[in-house]
Amino acid sequence: MDYHVVLRPAADHALGKLPRNVQSRVIAKAQSRAGNPRPHGVKKLQGQLSLYRVAVGNYRIVYAIDDVHRIVTVTIIADRKESYRGL
Repeated sequence: MDYHVVLRPAADHALGKLPRNVQSRVIAKAQSRAGNPRPHGVKKLQGQLSLYRVAVGNYRIVYAIDDVHRIVTVTIIADRKESYRGL
């Protein structure tokens, strides 16, 4: 059974500001989390209970996994230099 991928409003807003070619790559990578939210190459963030990150070029997607409800919530989409501020 697949997970449902949800973008938080801040992540959706950040996605809209990215260049079109990057947007399509980020969307594809985020949607691929529905089949397997913890594939090879995904890193669990240190000091965070359930946050993971995946790289898309110079951008990072930070997301949380709710295994009980089978939901992947994308919380941050940002340039790698700015993606961990405020965590």
